[in-house]
Amino acid sequence: MSVSTSATTPVLWLGFGAAILVVILECAYAIILALGLSALETPNDPISDPFFTIMELLIIMMMPTFVILTIAVHTICQSQRRHHALAAIVFVTMLTTITTAVHASILLLSREAAFVDMKHVFSFEWHSVAYVLDVMAWDFFFGFFAIFLGLSFERTGLEWWIRVLLILSGVLALAGLLGASTGNMDIRNIGIVGYVGVFTISSALMASLMWRRLRLA
Repeated sequence: MSVSTSATTPVLWLGFGAAILVVILECAYAIILALGLSALETPNDPISDPFFTIMELLIIMMMPTFVILTIAVHTICQSQRRHHALAAIVFVTMLTTITTAVHASILLLSREAAFVDMKHVFSFEWHSVAYVLDVMAWDFFFGFFAIFLGLSFERTGLEWWIRVLLILSGVLALAGLLGASTGNMDIRNIGIVGYVGVFTISSALMASLMWRRLRLA
């Protein structure tokens, strides 16, 4: 990425730090998810504590890093691609707003006596309110966020790989919507590959790119 004249070293440091945190938090989430799944007695059982609570906290912690990273990319990308980065900021803001509200509500309200019987609102079972909002956040808004963030990068060198992986991440997330439309939520695992696996790799590459620019600054 050829840094525009308006880009500054502090912005690169901000983006680099955010990208590193995304990688750390996503990897931690993947590990806890794997541990939670391995602890299930049957595949249909929900993930239990402490794994579930840790996963919820990690998701909430990820959201500011997504926003900061996207703003950094918007600042340093070429002016002719800045409209793509601006669209990514809008979509990541929607993702962050919905995700934070949903998972904070689950953590703070779902176990209260007044809400414990409201499974149709807080449970992660299809068609609960929380599950529908989570699908909208991660399969829909994340999908467009990742695609437009990818379009912010050039088609050369390391940027080409970042661009391809981000777009792939977004497409996989959007494909996860097939789970909701068919009622087979196992299909949604396609989306998980996108926003946990592929996005983590692309974030690591974004950190590498910004580190290179910092060394040249």
